[in-house]
Amino acid sequence: MTEPLPDVRRRLGVRPLINLTGTLTTHGGISACPEAIEAAANIMSRGVDVLELQAAASRIIARATGAEAGFVAACSSAGICMGVAGAMTGDDLARIERLPDTTGMRSEVVIQAGHVVNYGHSIAQDIRLPGARPVVIGDVNAARSHQLAAAIGPQTAAGLFVVSHHCSGEGQIPFATFVEICHVQGVPVIVDLAAEYDLRGYLAHGADLTIHSSHKFLGGATAGIVAGRKPLVRAAYLQNFGIARPMKAGKESVAGALAALEAWGTRDHAARRQGMREVLEDWRRRLGALPGIEATIDPDPTGNPFDRLKLEVDPIEAGLNALQLVRELERGDPPIAVRSHQVEHGWLVMDPRSLGEGEAEIVADRIGAVLASAGRDGLGPASSDLESWRAEKARALRLWPDSD
Repeated sequence: MTEPLPDVRRRLGVRPLINLTGTLTTHGGISACPEAIEAAANIMSRGVDVLELQAAASRIIARATGAEAGFVAACSSAGICMGVAGAMTGDDLARIERLPDTTGMRSEVVIQAGHVVNYGHSIAQDIRLPGARPVVIGDVNAARSHQLAAAIGPQTAAGLFVVSHHCSGEGQIPFATFVEICHVQGVPVIVDLAAEYDLRGYLAHGADLTIHSSHKFLGGATAGIVAGRKPLVRAAYLQNFGIARPMKAGKESVAGALAALEAWGTRDHAARRQGMREVLEDWRRRLGALPGIEATIDPDPTGNPFDRLKLEVDPIEAGLNALQLVRELERGDPPIAVRSHQVEHGWLVMDPRSLGEGEAEIVADRIGAVLASAGRDGLGPASSDLESWRAEKARALRLWPDSD
């Protein structure tokens, strides 16, 4: 029997971490599937013509998505930058070499206010990086068709539509309407689907370019999978000879992404979801019995086929608030990272998709231990020390690579 490889994290002096954030790349994303690991390792010691490799990628991506063409980018953020750049330059190499100088080009990108999300940085920066200007439509909770139509003009290069749990769920222009308004005025639509499972639907319903993360639900190497109409795909890919040179995808990323994409079509998704559901049910039973904890299993808000566990924390009954629970989990050994996007409302979310062997039990035991040691005098709402937590994280960034 082959001995397991030693954990490289230990050799580097990096703490192993239990990732309950799901696909968030700040905590490593989804564990790579065996096919991706094998493909990336296989190609790393071999020479290859990258143009030829990316042409093969185009064929594989087209089969998987129904698109005319595709390529592998360094990540989804890079894919958005390249798509926006391609919409401005077309396949004109002189223009490609000139970016971010957009003189003489259409350089505006329309986007709804509720879609201007931050996933580590603002998506508006992905628009600005190649030299484009975001034109924001409506308000966070109300964007209207007439506002989009009025915002499109002779300088509009593209519309960017974002599908994400980070987006405002209220009052936004639906995809079909967004596409119709843009296409009537000859404006292509780019769709950010980084963490979304739907590889075909948006292209089938009018998207000109879509971008998925390889290293999120697919379990591939860190990369972005760009698919769409061939002229726009070509224009986006050619940015590798311009502003995308600093964000190029290496051969191992391309091979690992393609292997994961092909493996995705052969996996038993129902069995995997059932396995995750069993973990969630066990957590709900065990954690829901703890004082001050209400545990519910919630479906993914954008309709992807998986569920998460939501823990609502009553600070009076539990002896600590949701944020304090998050912080205690982060401070433990090993650290446990949970989804804390809305912790100020008194809850946290646990995503089981990146769990390793034996980690589900560690998580349940740790939360039980934290609750057992918590005081019983009540510590107020989570928002009471939210700003100090954020300040700590900002300070850690300013100190990096040093620490206290």
